[in-house]
Formats: sequence, structure tokens, C-alpha cells
Amino acid sequence: MTKIPPTLPLRALFDAQHSASRQQIDVPLALRRDRLARLRALIDTHGTALSDAVQADFGVRSRQVTEVADLFVLRAAIGQLHKELPHWMKTRRVPTPLYLQPASAHLQRQPLGVVGVIGPWNYPLQLNLGPAATALAAGNRVMLKPSELTPHSSALMASLVQGVFSAEEFSVVLGGADVAHDFASLPFDHLFFTGSTAVGRKVAAAAAANLTPTTLELGGKSPCIVDASCNLDEAALKIAHGKLLNAGQTCIAPDYVLLPRGQEAAFERAYSAAVARLFPVIAGNADYTAIVSDRHFARLQALLGEASAQGARVVDVAPAGPTGASTARQMNPTLVFDPSPGLRLMDEEIFGPILPVVAYGSVDEAIRYINARPRPLALYWFGSDAAVRERVMASTVSGGVSINDTLMHVAHEGLPFGGVGESGWGAYHGETGFLRFTQQKPVLVQSRFSMGHLFYPPYGARFDQIMALLKRWL
Repeated sequence: MTKIPPTLPLRALFDAQHSASRQQIDVPLALRRDRLARLRALIDTHGTALSDAVQADFGVRSRQVTEVADLFVLRAAIGQLHKELPHWMKTRRVPTPLYLQPASAHLQRQPLGVVGVIGPWNYPLQLNLGPAATALAAGNRVMLKPSELTPHSSALMASLVQGVFSAEEFSVVLGGADVAHDFASLPFDHLFFTGSTAVGRKVAAAAAANLTPTTLELGGKSPCIVDASCNLDEAALKIAHGKLLNAGQTCIAPDYVLLPRGQEAAFERAYSAAVARLFPVIAGNADYTAIVSDRHFARLQALLGEASAQGARVVDVAPAGPTGASTARQMNPTLVFDPSPGLRLMDEEIFGPILPVVAYGSVDEAIRYINARPRPLALYWFGSDAAVRERVMASTVSGGVSINDTLMHVAHEGLPFGGVGESGWGAYHGETGFLRFTQQKPVLVQSRFSMGHLFYPPYGARFDQIMALLKRWL
């Protein structure tokens, strides 16, 4: 196959991938595994450089955060894809109903063709290369548009991908919002987007013009329910870890806590102790990630200012230590008690180290509070009362759940990851992701002993007798 230059204009690059995908519809296992192996080698060989690029984008973000939250997750996903591909690619036999026998039926799993991936800035390696790896495993060609808010890591990914993949296999497209709009308007066989709900609406609208199917991994207000039966110290530590990983810039971070009324002071003490254990100091701490940009930092400060002005109790829970301005947009962890309805803090996804705390009087009240809002991407519940837990599980709908922990359900490759309603549609990870980028073509193979002619016109008494008999069997 002729290698195309990586600098082609956007539409020409798409056309080249589209043509290549139609020329090679059957993509063998060996080639799919080779593409995964090249991607894995890219990560392993250049992991330090990629981590340094992410650090440069954020100002402060440790290699360890990138290792555990980006590279480790990528290696696990690629490893599973490599291992399971022979099984996932197999044609699936489907039982044939009596009235169609002796025909046989099966599902043939084929690549869709060209998959577009628009990735976010918060985990710029995992959330860009992860969907791309799954699409490649499914036999597709991939075009990736990473975020312009992480220019160092985006540029390095583009350079590294160009070095090990031909442009008609896998290409990275750089640019700002204008490029993203043009990218979303291409007639992909599937378009995968991770980002905010507001931008997700625009992506869906652009894709709809081409009837392009989409997967939208969005965000939302993920609640964390603290039950009266839980160990508050243990719960606070796990909530703090989930909230403060990447300084709250995580789509499934706990967005607010629902706490039994009367436990506010105890939770404040437990959460403050948990923050001090995880981050003994904030300013200048290499383990504590900075907010990605001045604009995002200013937005978070404005949310706190509005909450305080409207009577909420705002508590800075940063440990005692160096004072003054935080280094490179490192924002102190903050609790907000008694937030009033209508605050932007309670309507918008926070994406920062601010944790509102809402008191509730009964489990039913907590459930009503959640169900009165758009369905969240994640839900967390802490406690030991199994009956209450099952009641909450049965009475709420969310993209995913971790019980007595935060974030961990996303690390399980056997569990689908995705949203519901305003938190997104479609899911990926594991076989669910593989099938997301796969056409399951239904095939019926008719037997030469077929009795289908019994259903042909002209209709008469024999037809009525056959239908009456089938009605008794169905």
C-alpha cells in the first residue's frame, strides 16, 4: 500500500484513510496485534518523555500521576486487547428459530472503517491513545485530534505516532477549536469524543449532518453518598483521593458529597486529616497537580466567590504549611457546606479541588436529590448497610458505580465505561469497547431444504393452517 504523507490537509487525510479502509476490509489478527505492539512500544520507549510533556502542559504534575493514571491504564488496556483479540474477532453462531430452520445464522465481526477520536486535556495520554488503541484492535483506521490545551503532549504524540504508523493507519491532527469543528464534520464511520457536555452537544450536532454514529464520554455531577453506617475516616480518605487526583480534573471525580445531617463537623475533620495525609503541603508539592490554565483557575475561584457571597460556608482544608500564592496554579482543597440551590457550583461540573457538602435527613431524601438532576457519569456509596446500598443501587441510574471507594470501577477493564443521558452515551473498555468500533454483520445461510416457499403467495387454506400451527409453537 502506498504510504501517504502525514502533512496532508484534513479532508485529504480522511479520504486517504477511507480509501485504505475500503481496500482492506478484512484486517487479519496479525496486523491488528502488530499495530497494538507498535503503540505499546511507543509508550514504553517514550514514557518518560511523554510524562515530561504532560508536566510541561500542567506546570505541576508529577511523573507518578501520569504513570498511574495514564500509562499504567494504557498498558493494561493494550495488554487485554492483545490477549483477547483472537476470541473477540471470532464469528458468533446464533440460534435459529424453528420457523427458519434448517437455515443457520451467525454474526460476522468486521471493522467499521475510519474512526475519529477527539480527546481531552485532563489525562492527555490515556484518554486519547486508549480509544485509539481499541479502534485499532477492532481493525479500523484512526484519526486522533488531541486537545490544544496540552500542546506539549499533543505535539509529542503526533510526532511519535507519525514515526511508527503510516498516515493511512493512524494519524494525529493538531489544532484549535476551528480544527476540532472541521474534524467533527468529517464523515467518519464512528466518532468518539471525550470532553464536556457543552462541547459534546456541538460534536453530536456536527456528526449528525453525516449520520455519523458517535460515542460521547462526557462529565456531570457525580454524587458521593456517605451512609450513616460507614467509617467516616476511611470514607474521607478515599473521597479525598478520588477528588484530589489530578487536583479534581477528572471526569469521574466525586462532584459533591451527600452527608447525613449532623455529621458536617466530623466530616470536615476527617477530610482535613485525609488531605494532610495525602498532601502534607500544597504549594510547591510535586505530587499535587496544578490547574491546567489561568482561565480554568479563575473560573474555580469565581465559583468559590459566588458560593461565599450567597452564604455558603467555605473551608480551606489545605494543611498548615507554606503560605502565600500556590505554585503554578496549585489550588488549595476546599469544602463548601450549605451550598444554596442555583449556585454555578451546584449546576456545573466543577473539575477542580472544590467539594460541596449537602446534608440529607433520610436515604429517600438523598435519592430524590440525585434523581432530580441529570444522570451522573459516576456514583459512589460508602457504608456497611447492605439493604441501604441495594436500595440506592436500585433507585438511581448512573454511568458507573464504585462501592466503598472512588474511581476504581474505571480501572476494571471488564466493566464498560460510559455515561447515560447528559453524562454521555455509548461505552467502551474491554470487549464493550471492541464492539463499539465493530460492525456485527448478521448473516443467514439458507438451507437447500428450506420450507420458505410455504409462506409465498398465493395465500389460501394451506397458509392459514401453517400459521395456526406456528402460533401454537411460538
